[in-house]
Amino acid sequence: MKLTRTRTGETSVYTRERGDTGPDRHMRILIIEDDPVLADGLTRSLRDAEYAVDCTNNGAEADHVLAAQTYDLVILDLGLPGIDGFEVLRRLRRRGSPVPVLVLTARDALPDRVKGLDLGADDYMIKPFDLPELEARVRALIRRGQSGGGSVLTHGSLVLDTAGRRATLGGEPLDLSARELGVLEVLMMRSGRVVNKEQLAEQLYGWDEEVGPNAIEVYVHRLRRKLEPAGVSIRTIRGLGYLLEKEPNA
Repeated sequence: MKLTRTRTGETSVYTRERGDTGPDRHMRILIIEDDPVLADGLTRSLRDAEYAVDCTNNGAEADHVLAAQTYDLVILDLGLPGIDGFEVLRRLRRRGSPVPVLVLTARDALPDRVKGLDLGADDYMIKPFDLPELEARVRALIRRGQSGGGSVLTHGSLVLDTAGRRATLGGEPLDLSARELGVLEVLMMRSGRVVNKEQLAEQLYGWDEEVGPNAIEVYVHRLRRKLEPAGVSIRTIRGLGYLLEKEPNA
């Protein structure tokens, strides 16, 4: 239940006890952390909890990534090469980005905590830490970040609560995996428009996760089987992608 650190010579090793369960959620998180062992442990744990996770260990690189891509949460260390975490945060907020930021650092002095919060951090957590607490804060910050907009998508009798990660069809619950929910969310957000495989893969996977050539087809096929009995279909546009449409008699 805890992410703990032990030392062997000069090496810090972080380990996670098993048994934690994650949210029914597949959102994108950027971890900015220069300790490779901790970064790897966090990445693995959050992916186990069904998040899509990217990771960088350099402040300047993180600044470029945040300027170009959209995330649902940033986990930010302060002591970074390139530019420090405070400057990454300052630049992020100057660009007007509302993405929730969780500062995760060994700096426990009050002035550092105050500075981080004043620069726009949404939460501040000290290392070492309990992993279940971090995951709970992650869930809370993502919910908070989504609360500013509508969280329910509808398409005929199909309804998706994007915040609660629940789907219903004709008022009945749909049993969907996290990645099936992710595919469905993208299709519903672009209802009436063609969505290609690259757009779906970008939403579902981190930078270094392998995307099998047939993975998206598998998720779409599973969704079809669950939606078509109620007259909601996903049409394949050969060479282009997929289109969520209702059957004419639905």
